[in-house]
Amino acid sequence: MDLVPNPSQTVGPFFHFSLTTEAHSVGRIAGPQAKGERVWLMCRVLDGDGAPLNDAMIEIWQADGEGKYNRPDDPRTSSENPTFTGFGRMGTDESGMCEFETIKPGCVPGPGSVLQAPHLNVAVFSRGLLRQLYTRIYFDGDPANAEDPVLALVPAERRGTLLAQPEAGRTGHWRFDIHLQGEHETVFFDV
Repeated sequence: MDLVPNPSQTVGPFFHFSLTTEAHSVGRIAGPQAKGERVWLMCRVLDGDGAPLNDAMIEIWQADGEGKYNRPDDPRTSSENPTFTGFGRMGTDESGMCEFETIKPGCVPGPGSVLQAPHLNVAVFSRGLLRQLYTRIYFDGDPANAEDPVLALVPAERRGTLLAQPEAGRTGHWRFDIHLQGEHETVFFDV
């Protein structure tokens, strides 16, 4: 008898049918009453050829405007911020895009208590992946980027793949492209 192993299962596109429905999508991470600078973040997922993926899913978790996470194990006292959840989940549309409404996070403590620049933590789920990919979104031009210990680990020529760009003429609107492969591949972290 000749036994042939089955191929590993990928993380998609099955999640797209159940986790990105209107009932399970979370596009608003911070409501209008949340304290902090309002941000609308347009994310686009592209494959190795630069084609948009219409069935990817992005999850985001972030600190509030004061740099505090909405979780019980954050030892710092959190201010009351009832319209801030700190979590978002959206599926991409036909153009590979999805949009989150949130606030710009504050600086959070990092390794050795050094403050990390404002950033969003991201998990990308897509067809063809055996596991989700993890990355970060920083804000281009933020002065704190120069001192961020995690961003400093990334070779200088690749840091741009982690920077959201402001949209011209639209205050508070940012764009971030996630390239899964290829010449402009986004930096992913082994978490």
